[in-house]
Amino acid sequence: MISENNIIRDTVSKITSNYQENEILLSKEGKTLPSRDAIIEILEELKNVVFPGYYNGEKISEEMMEYFAGSKLTKVYQLLKNEIELAISYWDNINTPEEISMNAECITAGFFQKIPSVQSLLIKDVQAGFDGDPAAKSKEEIIFSYPGLFAIYVYRIAHILYLKNVPFIPRIMTEYAHSQTGIDINSGATIGEYFFIDHGTGVVIGETCHIGNNVKIYQGVTLGALSTRKGQALSGVKRHPTICDNVTIYSGATILGGETTIGEHSVIGGNSFITQSIPPHTKVSIKSPELIIKNPSDVEKSTFEI
Repeated sequence: MISENNIIRDTVSKITSNYQENEILLSKEGKTLPSRDAIIEILEELKNVVFPGYYNGEKISEEMMEYFAGSKLTKVYQLLKNEIELAISYWDNINTPEEISMNAECITAGFFQKIPSVQSLLIKDVQAGFDGDPAAKSKEEIIFSYPGLFAIYVYRIAHILYLKNVPFIPRIMTEYAHSQTGIDINSGATIGEYFFIDHGTGVVIGETCHIGNNVKIYQGVTLGALSTRKGQALSGVKRHPTICDNVTIYSGATILGGETTIGEHSVIGGNSFITQSIPPHTKVSIKSPELIIKNPSDVEKSTFEI
């Protein structure tokens, strides 16, 4: 007869052995990782500041705007500073706690100074979505319900922290957006203004990708790297393509490589596979496969012959 206690003791013994042999299974002694829940809360609170009244059902009068934004941002400031401090502390074994805290304060202050410009960029992204989608009934609909805009919002927030070399937090942010939308934008990518992702599911934009202004991409697009078998040796190397201004990339297209540039005003057709640069004002498409269409009588005849 199986003994529950013996099974548990044996499993605990083996797991404990794994702990001892593989240090990655345990966080560093005396260190605390940032809280994923707190980072998601920061994103949700900031979303309400950037687009007030859209997500939480609050009715905010113009007279209350300053108080509303101030109270939200006060909360976010403390949350973000604490999480940045934890993230930096996890890796920093040189500076004192006081120095780390001061660094976290400076990064948080710099981040807050960028929020108005991010809001301005997002307003242009909303306009791009409205101008680029005839199915959109209003800009409000895009803000309230389009997954592409949410993924872009999270990316633009995370990108500020990425540029400040904050560990963990930018990736947690963009992976949260990925889990919610199916759109994977690395926080290191550089994306210009008036950016629109239509439908969005399955879009991948790599860390060193550069995207210009007025670019529109559809579902299933990959802006990725060529083979990365060299792994960490490629860290910091440009591995992902450059997409110039006014480019449209249709669904299922794959564009790979750090030396690959898609010239301005180009159109990349669906399911294209590109690993070389494309000149400006170029239309790229794959040869359509042959369609075989049988009418009902042909289907009956072929079935009978079989």
